[in-house]
Amino acid sequence: MNITLVTVGKLKERYWRDAVCEYVKRLGKYCRLQIIEVRESALRANASPADEDITKTSEGREILGKIKPTDYVITLEIKGKPLSSTELAEYIGGLALSGKSNVVFVIGGSLGLSAEVSKRADLKLSFSSMTFPHQMMRVILLEQIYRSFKILKNETYHK
Repeated sequence: MNITLVTVGKLKERYWRDAVCEYVKRLGKYCRLQIIEVRESALRANASPADEDITKTSEGREILGKIKPTDYVITLEIKGKPLSSTELAEYIGGLALSGKSNVVFVIGGSLGLSAEVSKRADLKLSFSSMTFPHQMMRVILLEQIYRSFKILKNETYHK
């Protein structure tokens, strides 16, 4: 299975980069993983809602430019469908069984995703109704993808 993460922005702090590197290494046993970072648009402190929409639209265009028409797209959205770790594993397993070998997970920037990106999603996935920093979310997502493969392979992993 080929898994791609399309994310807005770069990881600035070393501890996030170290955590991502650890999960990239672990996932190498189970899938081909690619992480694509798109440019985070600059936004002034007191931006208007119109400026925020322009920013989301700009980031959205960059995200959509990284997605192929044949990719199965899973966006991370607060109002998405909540799944347990086991349910996510079963979902990923089902994608593989149905021939969906290119799966793209999308993590938006600090303003979230544009309507166009959300519309492109095959699954809108929610990890929580809380908001997380997108840098942290990258680590959480990678951990859950790793956990999914461990579950699918019936391999032990801490609970």
